[in-house]
Amino acid sequence: MPQQTTGRDGRLRSRTARLTGYRRLFALPGARAFTTGNLLARLPMGMFSVSAVVMIAGSRGSYALAGAVTATGLAATAVAGPWVARLVDRHGQAVIALPATAVAVLGSLALLLCVRYDAPDWTLFAAYAGTAATPNIGGLSRARWAHLLRDEPGALHAANAFEQAADELCFMLGPVLASFLTGTFFPEAGTLAGAVLLLAGMLLFTAQRATEPPPAARSQAPSPLRSPGIPPLLACFLATGAVFGSMEVVTIAYADARGQRAAAGLVLALQAAGSCAAGLAYGARGPAGPRLTRCLAAMAVLMALPWAAAGTGSLVVLAGALLVAGMATAPTMVTAMALVQRRTPADRLNEGMSLMVTGLLAGIACGSATGGWASERLSPVAAFAVPAAAASLALLVGLAGGRRA
Repeated sequence: MPQQTTGRDGRLRSRTARLTGYRRLFALPGARAFTTGNLLARLPMGMFSVSAVVMIAGSRGSYALAGAVTATGLAATAVAGPWVARLVDRHGQAVIALPATAVAVLGSLALLLCVRYDAPDWTLFAAYAGTAATPNIGGLSRARWAHLLRDEPGALHAANAFEQAADELCFMLGPVLASFLTGTFFPEAGTLAGAVLLLAGMLLFTAQRATEPPPAARSQAPSPLRSPGIPPLLACFLATGAVFGSMEVVTIAYADARGQRAAAGLVLALQAAGSCAAGLAYGARGPAGPRLTRCLAAMAVLMALPWAAAGTGSLVVLAGALLVAGMATAPTMVTAMALVQRRTPADRLNEGMSLMVTGLLAGIACGSATGGWASERLSPVAAFAVPAAAASLALLVGLAGGRRA
């Protein structure tokens, strides 16, 4: 039963309560505005790494230096992310996220200037480390949905699925936009555009105060890491991140070995497209989805398809296999994130979700390194065993984590 409210707000709530699925989400007052701002701010997350690599490698002639700088930024994010999220939980999104975003934007602009004016190499590391202050933008949005839909599990399931699809969309479009900007205009264009989008999106997002979760007093709850069921989920996110990181590297290496490196981005975009479509379909079917272990089992099976397709020597066949394989990742992430929301204390929700993103990023870094090693030391085809093995490891961790998942 909808809550009894009066006035214009009450009429809006009564009307939206009768809607279902994604229409229900965006009929909520303020939902479209904060979603628009969040998407604008989230798009640069798929742009910054590519832009930094192109910008640094083009200026300094060293992919090793470019990779080391971006890896440093990733490590700094793993340290700073949960700390920023804890402050958000305690003081509110607008109070913390906007200044943190300003610091991250200054870090990006400092990196741009250091590259542009040929500053010493160490300054690149220092500048890019400043971008670690970027808040977990997807987590901020998920926290708003969890607050708005706390008594509506069906609508919250759809919101989580939409957020996962948005993640996939941004990481699919971000690298394409970055490559276009850096190739069409000047090497720093991708970083500059990403900084502008991040700041503009966060300004719009934090301006929507009516949908912001109220800040909590200093939490007396234990760290999310000590909450029952959270450590196994963190391990699952770590292994799933390894799937993503290794698949990206081995696909690029495979295409490069066949003289078709330019097509690698399109092939990887198909994987993200498959995941995006599956996430939206999964959200539309309602919250009574399969357990996490079943999603992990599907991912483990489907991630073997690219390995088999790579043996054909055809990039077209591989693209089709990645499209299908990608359909397992979004349902897995949606189900896992829903478990995180249920098992994390309500007043430390941003911190709990940020920890999962940290695990995911750490897994991506490990997967990238392992996939690169396998591509060079074994073969581009054999390297596809790495994401398949990582998906199997995620399944084993999920099974070991207990039947509650």
